[in-house]
Amino acid sequence: MTVDWLCKHHTDLSKDQLYAILRLRCDVFVVEQQCVYQDIDGQDLDGDTHHLMAWKDDELVAYLRLLDPQLQGGDAVIGRVIVAPSARGTGLGHQMMEEALRQIGHIWPDTPIYLSAQAHLQGYYGRYGFVAEGEQYLEDGIPHRGMRRA
Repeated sequence: MTVDWLCKHHTDLSKDQLYAILRLRCDVFVVEQQCVYQDIDGQDLDGDTHHLMAWKDDELVAYLRLLDPQLQGGDAVIGRVIVAPSARGTGLGHQMMEEALRQIGHIWPDTPIYLSAQAHLQGYYGRYGFVAEGEQYLEDGIPHRGMRRA
C-alpha cells in the first residue's frame, strides 16, 4: 500500500491531525477491542514525543507514538500501534515498523527501544530485533509482554 508517512513532534501536530489520531485510537482500542481505558494518558504532548502517521489520501490508515527516552528511563518507547481496519492485510504494519525504527535512529540515535506487545504479536516484533523480557501480564484484559531492542 502506498501511503504518505509523517513523523511529527507533538508541537507540530495540527488540530486535524491530533483529532484523526485520537479518533483512530478510540475506534480501534476502545470500540473494536472493547477496552474501556483512559487512552488520553497525558503522554501525547509530553517532552520530545513524536507521532508517526501514515496517510492514504485524507485518511489516517496507520499510527504509532514514539515516547521521549528522557521521560521513559532511557528507552525510546513505541506505543499505540494501530493499522486501521481498512488497511489491514496490506503489509502496512511492516512498513510502519521499518519507518518507526528509521525515525528513532534519526531522532534518538543509539537509543534502546521498548514496547509492550500483545502476547500473540511477539513473533511479529521479533522480526525487528525485539526480544521478550519479563513475564507476560494483562493490560486492559489482553495478555501483553514487554519487549526490548538494544
